Amino acid sequence: MASRIHALFLRLIKSFLHKSDGFHLRASITISAGILLSFLFSCSPALALPQTAPDISELFRQATVAMRNGHLDEAAAGFASATQVVPTFAEAYLNLGLVREEQGLFDEAIASFQKALGLKPNLHGANLFLGIAYFRLDQLDKAIGAIQKESTSFPKDAPAWMWLGIIRLAQEKPEEAADALDNAAKLAPDDMDILYHRGRAHLLVSKNSYSRMFKVDPHSWRVHQVIAQANAQADRHMDAVAEYQAAIKLAPTQPGLHEELGSEYRGLGKAPEAEEAYLRELEIDPHNALAKYKLGALAVEKGDGAKGKELIEAALRAKPGLLHSDYNLGRAEMLLGNNAAAAQRLERATSAPGSDPEVIQQAWYQLGIVYRRLHRMEEAQKAMATFQKLKNDEAENSQKALKRYESQQNPDSAQPPSSPQNPP
Repeated sequence: MASRIHALFLRLIKSFLHKSDGFHLRASITISAGILLSFLFSCSPALALPQTAPDISELFRQATVAMRNGHLDEAAAGFASATQVVPTFAEAYLNLGLVREEQGLFDEAIASFQKALGLKPNLHGANLFLGIAYFRLDQLDKAIGAIQKESTSFPKDAPAWMWLGIIRLAQEKPEEAADALDNAAKLAPDDMDILYHRGRAHLLVSKNSYSRMFKVDPHSWRVHQVIAQANAQADRHMDAVAEYQAAIKLAPTQPGLHEELGSEYRGLGKAPEAEEAYLRELEIDPHNALAKYKLGALAVEKGDGAKGKELIEAALRAKPGLLHSDYNLGRAEMLLGNNAAAAQRLERATSAPGSDPEVIQQAWYQLGIVYRRLHRMEEAQKAMATFQKLKNDEAENSQKALKRYESQQNPDSAQPPSSPQNPP
């Protein structure tokens, strides 16, 4: 049993656990942020330059342009000259450190960042890039110390929280990483890098929690439930049914288990067993809106429009916006002969956000039938044409996916035939 649970969860998270996956991504973040900071400094009127050095501004500007254009040696020489002319020029030390970091000269970058911080302890970005340089040298404790200072001084900076999370991941502290990356996501909810690392952190937290569950009590109903959920996600519905049944045997009145079991039976096409499971769930928890909704959808599939509509509408009163509810209510209205109401529901179902492509296809098909019943023949033809197009597109995409899979499994099969082949 131990090997089964570990195999299931390793399969679910294996694509997120390779440290090498994040390295090139992190390198690109460093470079882009370095260019951004140099651009900001070059345009900032707040640089406190001494009156005795009127040419420093131009020297700094030229070095910044060189850095932005990828001429790193020229940029390094320019920033170094600026620090020699004005030894108190903290921003020049910071940008020199950015150049050294992009050159892979991390020890020199650290020295420059430390000099900048010695001149301006709260210089924006200096602790962040100091921490990144330490991270590149695998000095994780020093990296954390520097980036924690950045996130404390600038708590609304998403990159600082993101890097705090990345380094906590490297330290194999996923709970702390998740906390930091949650903060980053609040500040930049659509940032792809943050979303990636946050997802990775939470997957590791989940894996650790499940592994701990197994160690604490491998025979717990919770362990059976989580194995069942993993099997369900992997489309291993028979295995999921067996695990849900084992969980129910240990916890027969636990809310939610029968509803999940019913969903697996439904996926296997076992409508009577699914209905029995949903009914048992509602005996245990009469307020379970999902069980009520799924029972209503089953009733529609069996041709009982009145019962299906009653159950689905009751579920929606408790939990509005359930997925595919417009489609199922549209089918219920069709069964009841309420074609105008069915058309309205099915029209919404064709564009409902988050819908499965197969449901959208079927919504167009059923809409074509309803339009015919309403004698809206032109709209019926358009609906059926849309259904057929979606179906053809699906078949074509499936063929392409199959060919890609076959070519990956057998590269020789991807070679074109020696002579034209006529279809059978």
